[in-house]
Amino acid sequence: MRAPPRFRGRRFLLRGALPMAAVLEIRGLVKRFRRDGGWLDVLEDVSLTVGRREFVALLGPSGCGKSTLCNIVAGLIPADAGALRLEGTPIDTVARGRVAYMQQKDLLLPWRTVIDNAILGMEIQGVARAPARARAREMLRRFGLEGFERAYPALLSGGMRQRVALVRTLLCDRHLLVLDEPFGALDAMTRRAMQGYLLRLREEFGRTVLFVTHDVEEAVLLADRIYVLSARPGRVRAEVAIDLPRPRQPTGDAVVSTKARLLDVLEAELAEARA
Repeated sequence: MRAPPRFRGRRFLLRGALPMAAVLEIRGLVKRFRRDGGWLDVLEDVSLTVGRREFVALLGPSGCGKSTLCNIVAGLIPADAGALRLEGTPIDTVARGRVAYMQQKDLLLPWRTVIDNAILGMEIQGVARAPARARAREMLRRFGLEGFERAYPALLSGGMRQRVALVRTLLCDRHLLVLDEPFGALDAMTRRAMQGYLLRLREEFGRTVLFVTHDVEEAVLLADRIYVLSARPGRVRAEVAIDLPRPRQPTGDAVVSTKARLLDVLEAELAEARA
């Protein structure tokens, strides 16, 4: 088994090839919000890249601006400063829909069936219902949801709802998937199963993934590279390439060692924030 990345101070020494063609480029990102008559600094001078077909995880303590960064990338809110490019084109709030965005909650519409929830993104894009349903039916089958096409969300388990949301996201046919803690509310066994689904779809469809999580183990198991953000205001504190073969096991020596080093970074950051 390959050794985990070495660690130097507050940064990891990168190993393996860096992404050659960047799908997403962020340089000097700044975001703040008004609060109680003043300003709350959320992101400060954040720079990162996500290469084509790369799986990049964004890791950091609660409140460090991970979801805010996702909202900016998805074009839902503007940045206050910095440059963002998607496949070389600047990102702004008029470019909504250029990425496939799955938020923390599944956001299934309770009055729509499973298949009609799955095709929602395609309907918004103008795809006719019949071909959209045909595509969704096949994708639902691949995700183990065959026979539930006409069920309503209230009848589904948490893991099934997340699978429907993942299918809906994938059917948007965007090169970049932005996933904001999509498995955070699931139990351990269901989360592990969902991680497997995500890795399979990424391999099968060749999508690029920006994945937000607060779970260090999840980041190590899934990602090609990990960016660690500081406590608010979020800044990039470390970057690590995970040069380990898949599938990765939580108890593998290299996984455990890499997880420990990432935890060291996070604990040092939290201690500094409290000081």
